[in-house]
Order: sequence, then structure tokens, then C-alpha cells
Amino acid sequence: MFALMARRITVSTVGPATLTGHPGISGQEAVDVMRAHWTRELAQVLPDRPDLIVLPEMCDRFPEHTPKERRAYYRFRGTAMRDFFAKVAAENRCYIAYSSIRELADGSWRNSTQILDRRGAVAGVYDKNHVVIEETTDDGILCGRDSPRIETDFGVLSCAICFDLNFEEIRRKTLANRPDLIVFSSMYHGGLMQGFWAYFCRAYFVGAIAGAPPCSVLNPLGEIVAQSTNYYDFVTARINLDCCQVHLDYNWERLAAARLKYGPGVTVRDPGNLGVVLLTSETEGVTALQIAREFEIELWEDYHERALAHRRAHTAGA
Repeated sequence: MFALMARRITVSTVGPATLTGHPGISGQEAVDVMRAHWTRELAQVLPDRPDLIVLPEMCDRFPEHTPKERRAYYRFRGTAMRDFFAKVAAENRCYIAYSSIRELADGSWRNSTQILDRRGAVAGVYDKNHVVIEETTDDGILCGRDSPRIETDFGVLSCAICFDLNFEEIRRKTLANRPDLIVFSSMYHGGLMQGFWAYFCRAYFVGAIAGAPPCSVLNPLGEIVAQSTNYYDFVTARINLDCCQVHLDYNWERLAAARLKYGPGVTVRDPGNLGVVLLTSETEGVTALQIAREFEIELWEDYHERALAHRRAHTAGA
């Protein structure tokens, strides 16, 4: 699907503090205030013409609501905020990761990220697999069970929300999706887990953190590509998804040969100390995977499996 097209995209992540100063606000006034808030916030990144904008977890909630007020607000709001973000996505020809609480047809509740495409349609929905205990006991939010593989016109997305970042089960489900990019909407940063997820899942990682800078963009080596600051609660980065992880074992000469042929049309990013580098194609019409095959460069995932097979075959007493 993507073999002969550029994989360079622009991603933005926005992480303002939750909207305070409106205790007890309800009904259409609440929706109007929230819509105005996000109109201001999105105006900071729309000039960058992003392909994807990632919003933080529960981006349209009022933290001063009581549980009863919050439930009433969500019921009145319905899909109004999703429809607002869908209109922005369609008008700006971008994807938006809208993360919020939603009510299902059966009356149950989920903490979800909805991926809105360039037409404003829902391209996929992820329900937080590992909700914090009080999300259920206080707010009736149930755990999701799946990690959908969400197709876009630039690659495959997977999602994670906040507490998810601590659990192996959902991380392995994400890896199985073979995503190009992980969308992380949260109220908690996650620290070293952000880089670990990016490296483990071999994917770019875009995190939008509510009011807890920095929001970050990481490459598949777990390195920070761009991040917001204490002055700016948003950041935009240009990234190239046409890349693959390569271990240096057996590949030194092959990588050198690829660089000799393609020059600046291929890059080899070495973070140091890891033994794994990122091979990226900067050449139109030739993918990183095609370059790896051309020079018989063994991918890290293949080397990893070959090493495990060796251990199984040569374990004492097996």
C-alpha cells in the first residue's frame, strides 16, 4: 500500500491544562465553552498543516464537576464535541485523535480515543484497556479488551491511554498490530515507558499529556524527536515513517554499502549503546525495507527471532 509513496508526515500534539474556573457549568453553555477552548488551542498548530493532531485524555471534561454533574454533562454533550473536532479535521484535511468519555448504545461507558480522518469520519476507536480502579468504582467506566489496528492514508495507528502504559498485555497487543505510529492520550506522562513502548513496538510515538509537559514525539529507538515546553503546550514535528530497526551485528558492512549507493537518500540513526540503529529511506520510490532486502540487511526483529530459535535448539537438557 505504501511502497511507492512518501512516508513523511507532520504530527502535532497539544496538551493544555484541563479547563478550570467553571464549577457547575452545564448544558449548552458547557459545550460552547469547551468548543471555544479547543478552538483557541487548535489554532496554535493548524498553521503547521499537520497530518495528525493528538489530543490528551478526556480532553473535553471539566475537572470541577461532581461525578453527577460530569455524567449529566457527558449525556447532554453526546457527540457534539466529536462533531466539532470532525469538522476541524475535514476543513483542515487532517486526522485528529479525540480522546474522551463516551456512552455506548447499551448505556455503558468507556474512556476512548476516536481517530477522525481527513473527511471527519471515524476511522477507528480504541477503548482504554486498563482503566484506573476509581474510573470504574466512581464513574462506571468499563475496561476495553482490544487494540484495534487503525488504517490511515499514511500508515497504521495503534492507541494507548494513560494507565495502559504500565501493562505488558496491551503493549504486546500493540506490537502485534505492527503500527507505524502509537497515539498516546494521557493525564500522566509515563517517563521512560514512552521510549520503551516506542522501541518495543518499533513505532513512532506521539504523546499528548494534559497539563503535564512535555508532550513528546519519539522515534522507534525511543529517542525524543520533539517536545513541548513550559512556555508552549504544543509541538509539531516532521517525521518519516519509512524506517526499520536494524541490529548492528552482521550488518556493519551492509549498512555501509547502502549508504555508499544511496548517499543522503538513506540515513542510519545510531542512538549509541543500544546496538540497534534506525534505517530510514529518504529516496522516493524506494522503501527502507527494499533497501534492507537489496543489501541483505537483517532486521532486528528477524535477528531477535533467530537468536531465540538458536537458544531453543541449544539449551542444555532440552
